[in-house]
Amino acid sequence: MEYVPLGRTGVRVSPLTLGAMNFGSWGNSDHDDSVRIIHRALDAGINIIDTADVYSAGESEEIVGKALAGRRDGVVLATKAHGPMGQDPNMRGNSRRWLVREVENSLRRLNTDHIDLYQIHRPDPDCGLDETLGALTDLVRAGKIRYAGCSTFPAHQIVESHWVAERRGRERFVTEQPPYSILARGIEADVLPVARRYAMGVLPWSPLAGGWLSGKYRRGARVDSPRMERMPDRYDPAKPQNEAKLEAVEQLVGLAEDNGLTLIELALAFVLEHPAVSSAIIGPRTMEQLESQLGAAEVRLSAETLDRIDGIVPPGANLNPADAGWTPPELQAAARRR
Repeated sequence: MEYVPLGRTGVRVSPLTLGAMNFGSWGNSDHDDSVRIIHRALDAGINIIDTADVYSAGESEEIVGKALAGRRDGVVLATKAHGPMGQDPNMRGNSRRWLVREVENSLRRLNTDHIDLYQIHRPDPDCGLDETLGALTDLVRAGKIRYAGCSTFPAHQIVESHWVAERRGRERFVTEQPPYSILARGIEADVLPVARRYAMGVLPWSPLAGGWLSGKYRRGARVDSPRMERMPDRYDPAKPQNEAKLEAVEQLVGLAEDNGLTLIELALAFVLEHPAVSSAIIGPRTMEQLESQLGAAEVRLSAETLDRIDGIVPPGANLNPADAGWTPPELQAAARRR
């Protein structure tokens, strides 16, 4: 497996990152099975694991901690903070108060003395970037974390974060973790160019478009999924924006077959082809799902195949705006617009 630089950190990572979102009550609640999946990924050459405090309310971090017993030194360990971890209104967000407290909770759950990459899971409109970066800087100096990153930040806030870091002498975000897939290419217009300009590593999440590019969602197929009830805007096939996704999937299935690939391999290889991308996050729930994705790290797509993908989903386009991963609060709350 070829290991690539993570931005300009000097750290080299595998082209696939093992995402642990589906380990725990959100997905695979069998801890022993989840540990076996993690070990198989490590044995296959994956050397970076990504989780978050909010995944299964900390259970995912606990499972990762169990799996890394005796193998911690060979792993680039990444986790995130921001989401709510309790009813207390201060047990969330990007404030110094919360980050300093929550990093200790993550260290305990992960059973480690340091986190290699500590990421801010989403922007916090109520907290200044200087406060967040100041807290992260202190955590680096204390040896609690090695690097800081952000996830699903818009391009303008990434730029602002680097301005704040330079002017205030703070640690900078060295990575960005955005949503990116053939069906959700919006970040090609701004986030990816900005990441390259600032020499940031990029770790895309949902390269299979939340399962749309797994082969599970096909025209005429009956899919019983809790996601359709929880997130109808993204999964209800009756909605026009999801009908467009179904049409694209049918064309992509044919393209994958023409190249002797599975749809999964085509989708992951596409994400890895972008020069800004360091490593794509896969989130298997079962061993079978993991095995179906490992081979994508060795796939290279021809210019002709990439051109055909552009013809199905134009560069910079999100077929469904709901797949962007984050909606600015200025669009969510009417009071911010009136």
